[in-house]
Amino acid sequence: MRKLEHIGIAVKDLEQANALFQRLLGSAPYKTEVVESEGVRTSFFEVGGVKIELLEATRPDSPIATFIEKRGEGIHHLAFDVASVEEKITQFSADGFSMIHQKPKDGADNKKIAFLHPKSTNGVLVEICEDRQS
Repeated sequence: MRKLEHIGIAVKDLEQANALFQRLLGSAPYKTEVVESEGVRTSFFEVGGVKIELLEATRPDSPIATFIEKRGEGIHHLAFDVASVEEKITQFSADGFSMIHQKPKDGADNKKIAFLHPKSTNGVLVEICEDRQS
């Protein structure tokens, strides 16, 4: 892992959360996008070299909707930048971690992503990500 890439926060209302975080951090989100495959709308803030990703469900069966239903709004995941998502999936699987994704998926902010199951990481959902090549 090279660095903490972002912290994902599940929210019910992205517009309300954007306004709150803009007041809190003193700057507007630099990007908002929809990731259809995950059923989320996201926005990104940056503070001190770390990104904060706010995630709002766009459909009731999305992972974010399920998370909020079970746990409420709050920290959803920690994302770490890696050189190769594919290599890390292989390494983590060999090291006994349970992977949610066996192959990388397209994620927000031009990333390839995969998640480790929180059952194998002390209850923390961990995302690994790398920049997609254009």
